[in-house]
Order: sequence, then C-alpha cells, then structure tokens
Amino acid sequence: MIRRNKGKVIIIGGGVCGLYAARRLTREDVRVCIVEKESCFGGLAAGRCVGGNFYDQGVHMLHEHDREIYKDCMLMMGKESVAVELNARIRWEGRFYRYPLQFGDMIKGMAPLTLGHAVISLFLSQIRNKIAPWEPENCEQALIQLYGRALYRFFFEDFTHRYWGRHPSQISAMFVKRKMPRLTAVDAIKKVLGYIGIKERKGRGVESALLSETLHYSATGSEALPRSIAGQVRKDGGRLFPDSIIKNIEVSEGKVHCVDIINSRTGNIKTLTCDQVISTIPVTDLVHYLRPEAPAEVIESCHHLQWLPIVIYGVLVKRDRAMDALYTYYRERVFHRVGEPKNAGLKVNPDGHTVLIVEMTCNQGDEKWRGTEEMKEMVVADLCSEGLCERDDVVEINIIRNRHAYPVFALGYERHYELVKKYLEGIDNLQSIGRQGGFSFPGMHSAMRMGAAAAENILSKEGF
Repeated sequence: MIRRNKGKVIIIGGGVCGLYAARRLTREDVRVCIVEKESCFGGLAAGRCVGGNFYDQGVHMLHEHDREIYKDCMLMMGKESVAVELNARIRWEGRFYRYPLQFGDMIKGMAPLTLGHAVISLFLSQIRNKIAPWEPENCEQALIQLYGRALYRFFFEDFTHRYWGRHPSQISAMFVKRKMPRLTAVDAIKKVLGYIGIKERKGRGVESALLSETLHYSATGSEALPRSIAGQVRKDGGRLFPDSIIKNIEVSEGKVHCVDIINSRTGNIKTLTCDQVISTIPVTDLVHYLRPEAPAEVIESCHHLQWLPIVIYGVLVKRDRAMDALYTYYRERVFHRVGEPKNAGLKVNPDGHTVLIVEMTCNQGDEKWRGTEEMKEMVVADLCSEGLCERDDVVEINIIRNRHAYPVFALGYERHYELVKKYLEGIDNLQSIGRQGGFSFPGMHSAMRMGAAAAENILSKEGF
C-alpha cells in the first residue's frame, strides 16, 4: 500500500540507471513515474527482438562487483539469470589473447626487440614521472605518461584513433582517467618498478576487468534484467510511460514543477506534476527541454558536448557456434568488437544457428550508420576472413542504432560541461545522472549504483 503523504518523483529515461532509482524509491512507497521514449525499457541494455531472436546493443552483462545490487537483481530475475564465466579475447598481431591483456600474453605478442623497447620506454616514463611530475594536456600525453611512448605507439595510438574517429591528441586527458582501462600486463611491470621506489601517482586510468569473474545473462539476452526491474517497479506501484517524448520541463523559482510528455503512438499530451526529478537522458537534450530556456551561454556549451554513435549489425548465422569467447576485440577490421551471446546462454532460433553482435562506432548518417549494402558486404567479408562464418551461412542482418552511445571527451570539453552542470545544479529538485545524464562512462552495475545514490538523496529530503 502506497503512503500518499510521500512526495512524487519523475524519472526521465528508462535505462538501468533510471529503473534502479525507481526500484529504490518504490520500495520506500514513493510515488514514481518513469518516462521512456522507446517502447521497451532498458536504454543501451534493452535488446531488440526480430524474427524471434534477441539482439543486444553490445555486450551488457551484470557483474557481481556491487554485491547489494547483484543480490537484488538476482531476486528480481529469478530463474531467468544465467551465470557465465568471463571469456573475452583480443585479436592482436595475428593471434588471440586474453582480455584483459596479461604480461605473458604481451611477451608472446611482441617481437623481443619491440618488447625490450616498450619496457625501457615504460621504465623511463616512470622515472620521469617520479623526478618531475607533470600534467598531460591531452589523451596522447596522458597515455605516454601512463605507458611510455613505445607502448603508446604500438598498442594505443591507432586503435584509439580508429575507435573515436579522432587522434588521441584531440581527446582530453580526462578520458584516460574516466574510460581507458589499465593493462594488467603493464601493471605487472609497474609492480616490479614499485619495489625499487618508482611508483606512479594514483588516479591514472581505471581498473581493468578481472581476468576471472562471473557475469550474469539470460536466455533472451540483456533485455531480461531491465524488463525484470521495470516489472517489479510496476508491481510496487510505479507508473511507467513508454513511447513518451518530453515536450517541456517547466521550471519556476528554481524548481521543476511539471513535465509535459507526448505519447508518440497516440499523440496524446499529458502533464506530470512532481516534487523531485531524476534525469538520465543526454544532458544536452535535458537543457533543450527546460522552460524557460536556459541562458544562451549554457545552450552554446551544449553544442560543444558531443556524442559518439554506435551501430550494431546483428547477424543471424547458420552455424551452431562461431567463436570460443563471449566476445572478441578486433584492431584491424571494420568492426571493433564481435560478441556471440549464445555462448552466454542466449536462446537462438532455429536450432543450429547463432547470433553475432557486430559493434562499430560511427558518425550519424555515414555508411556504417545507414547500413548500406556495401557496408554489409564489408562486415560479412571481415567476419569470413576471421573464420566466424561463410557467406552462405549469413541468414539475415539486423541493424540497431544509438546516436548517444558514448560521450566524447573532446579536447576542451571540461569547461563546457562544467558550465552546463553548474546551471543544472541550480535547479534545486533536479538530478542529472548516468552515462548520458552525467556525461560519463559507467558500466551497467555502476549506472545502477548511480540510480540508487540519486534515490537515497531524495529519500533524505523532507517529505520523503
């Protein structure tokens, strides 16, 4: 039974971050409305069902790092949860290596002279950092500071350029701290250097994935988790508004007092009143919806905050199995990563078939984004070259697009984001969080933790 003296919260955006915020709030009998523009909830974690098969928007599996959230999610998913051991690979220099990259793998993957050069370069960079610490001005300098110039040239420069569509010298140094995973192989060398007093400063790079960990998936792909959370929120009294587009967010006296939404199927307009708002939609879109309009300088700064789109080519293949790993990173193909979710428990129809999730970053409107016949042919050709299928094995290709997949930490983005963030923080009852709302790179479990923290912030307020 909902206690009607509780305040009312609107959550804009029904990805896992917003859904888990709603989960926390409805458990405390708070009145919650979730507004989502798509027909299904889950954001990037939401799969697409085509012809009886589910296609994920990349690799989205629940980790066990956050035990509280993990246990709660297992409770909601029940028997739908499938436990699977991490098995990821990197295709590098003509061989396959474990992901994250290990020291032994790096030795095998590099010629002795190249390896020696890389170790010496790393050693010298660490000595320089120890004697004369310096602040890098861009991603290129930050990677050189972290790994040495030789390893940067060998491993990072080309792949980073290809993936992000810009040279590392045009990406903020903050990218390395917020997104770039640390290489376990390099950490092994640095541990040895630490024994002789050459230690790096903390906070450079993020921790890489564990070599051995348990992930959780389902027979219908990543969509099962957000669907389970949405179902529990609805059961606990939350109101869900799919197919709903924001028209206006009305602000007066420093607070949001209502949100106008339009149902994209019926055209009906509805006004939702609120006491608090949590937004997980792109922060640039959020500013656009505010009424009255944000100051000109805030709107101008939004134009400088960019997003990297991603396109998924979901390939149905007449083959029982295509690869050993759950997913593999590629450095020299038109795609960047290929996953085979059947290896994690996905049910594929008909029998004897599998699904390949082929991921590519792109620009909105380019050949990859449009899914031209020429691009499909390039994808299939590269899959065949890697031995993942034959041309006659390809049954169909389904394309999923997302234009706000990754925030771009372009050089100089910080001052623009800080201006937008400061303006939004001036709206007392509004929180903008998550990957798109916080212009950050959380994994699925980290995004849910952000949602939980936003909910706890609201619960601490008077009236809740």
